[in-house]
Amino acid sequence: MAKLSFLSMGMILFLCCCSAAAAARTAPAGQGYSKYKDPGQPVNARIRDLMQRMTLQEKIGQMTQLDRASVTPEILRDYSIGSVLSGGGSVPFPKAKARDWIDMVNSYQNGSLSSRLGIPIIYGIDAVHGHNNVYQATIFPHNVGLGATRDPDLVKRIGAATALEVRATGINYVFAPCIAVCRDPRWGRCYESYSEDPSVVQSMTSIISGLQGEIPAGGRKGAPYLGGNDKVLACAKHYVGDGGTARGINENNTVADWHEMLSIHMPGYYKAIIEGVSTIMVSYSSWNGVKMHANRFLVTDFLKNTLKFRGFVISDWEGIDKITTPADANYTYSVQMGIGAGIDMVMVPYNHTVFIDTLTRLVKADVIPMSRIDDAIERILRVKFMTGLFEKPLGDQTFLSQLGSQEHRDLAREAVRKSLVLLKNGHKADPPVLPLAKNASKILVAGTHANNLGYQCGGWTITWQGGSGNNLTSGTTILGAISKAVDLDTEVVFSENPDPDFVRSHNFSYAIVVVGELPYAETAGDSTNLTLAEPGGDIIQKVCGAVKCVVVVVSGRPVTIEPRVDQMDALVAAWLPGSQGEGVADVLFGDYGFTGKLPRTWFKTVDQLPMNVGDPHYDPLFPFGFGLTTEPTGGQ
Repeated sequence: MAKLSFLSMGMILFLCCCSAAAAARTAPAGQGYSKYKDPGQPVNARIRDLMQRMTLQEKIGQMTQLDRASVTPEILRDYSIGSVLSGGGSVPFPKAKARDWIDMVNSYQNGSLSSRLGIPIIYGIDAVHGHNNVYQATIFPHNVGLGATRDPDLVKRIGAATALEVRATGINYVFAPCIAVCRDPRWGRCYESYSEDPSVVQSMTSIISGLQGEIPAGGRKGAPYLGGNDKVLACAKHYVGDGGTARGINENNTVADWHEMLSIHMPGYYKAIIEGVSTIMVSYSSWNGVKMHANRFLVTDFLKNTLKFRGFVISDWEGIDKITTPADANYTYSVQMGIGAGIDMVMVPYNHTVFIDTLTRLVKADVIPMSRIDDAIERILRVKFMTGLFEKPLGDQTFLSQLGSQEHRDLAREAVRKSLVLLKNGHKADPPVLPLAKNASKILVAGTHANNLGYQCGGWTITWQGGSGNNLTSGTTILGAISKAVDLDTEVVFSENPDPDFVRSHNFSYAIVVVGELPYAETAGDSTNLTLAEPGGDIIQKVCGAVKCVVVVVSGRPVTIEPRVDQMDALVAAWLPGSQGEGVADVLFGDYGFTGKLPRTWFKTVDQLPMNVGDPHYDPLFPFGFGLTTEPTGGQ
């Protein structure tokens, strides 16, 4: 973990020198005037002027992205590094505040501004369901839940809110949205996919306009765009076919003909480019045996030349290393293939010298043509100029109040209630169970996920794989939301795993059982059985066998729930709702009705997988698009 050297006296002196250098660079015409520094010049003229001044080393430096844990302001200055990122869990220090993030980002930015040409860095971070790396940020439902809302406008508003929270920390670039079309829920990233249906995924690219801003009327469609300093650069990922890998294994091979690739996995990218997405990240996966990081046809010929994408293409984390098996078996070959395929910026992220030296040798040996390097630099500089980074490179405290604001938490609460899918509501001969009465005398709340904020947020929350407990970040658990929602006279009893005799002896009006999956992210989340975390199934059996019960499943995908469904009086898919558990209570108690629709087919057994809507022999437990509705009752 890198020390925060910007707190030292040496760093203070360094920043003073940087500020002086930055002031010199903004001198008026006639005092060291350079066309690329003049915002009144056309973007293409600024790009040409700057590229003519750049050395090969400076160009390759701009193609390099490093994680903050392995970078210093001096490295950024000396190597003209193009970008810095915070990977999952890469933070200034645990529970850092927004001001701490601003100070850290600006210390790095000042290092870049003190370089010979003063080219600012882009600072990137994974903000995949809100500003999820940052303590006390609003954590929105993961994409699978947003897909259940079928509400592109809601998703756009979430993008705008996320942009404000990211800007609150001085950051200007997010690795989002994931527009994968997950075709097999055994994939550990399936919750990052809005749906198995490409049309749903395509509609949810509206988040890009929320993150980056709406392209104004008459603006050029397909060009990178940023609507102001309250917006952030977006990144559509992972290009392309990452959701179609065999058996849902992360980074595996997607076997598909060209028609399937175009009709299932590519539509989200068509729309993302029209929305003006600034960057696109390449997938770890392969297409018919060819690694995407080495696929010149798809990256250069199709994405850049056919689809006319004008932003820059970025690798995934150490993505070019994985072109060979084992990874790094021939690094020179990997760099040659990755850059030759058309990747413009490479997420190294730990060892810049090896990458820079290797690429420099390949260019000087004419293995990689200078035209390929210039294409990458032109694209990177276009994004930096188009987004005003040269004019306003430093973060400030303008948006501090936006991090975790009540307005954003209310929006997340709205997203939660719209994402809930009601799968069962009473037995055939009985009246509906939901909505529940708030004025019941005594109710039981049970289950592993009822009182665990980390579990309901899932992976990519504070750390890469997520975590457990109510101190992970700020928010409201489902238990806490239930306790707030019911009448003051209603007794709420919580027992995570109660004994059946305990349940029977307490004369509960009803029980709410909240169970699900433990947090996970890519690779670690790949699963062949897709079961509830223990002892979830046993809790359902014990509680639902003793009292009327509503089961709420907190998961990133459908899970095996047969033969338990018959034991349940009601069943709700809550996905991974994030920090605002109040949205669950809002709908359980009838303040709002259930409206969500399944974004994925809910299978009976894993032996049926992969199974998607439209497949022959389609025999789901609950079909794609299923979702019962209820009318709001005012919570009576």
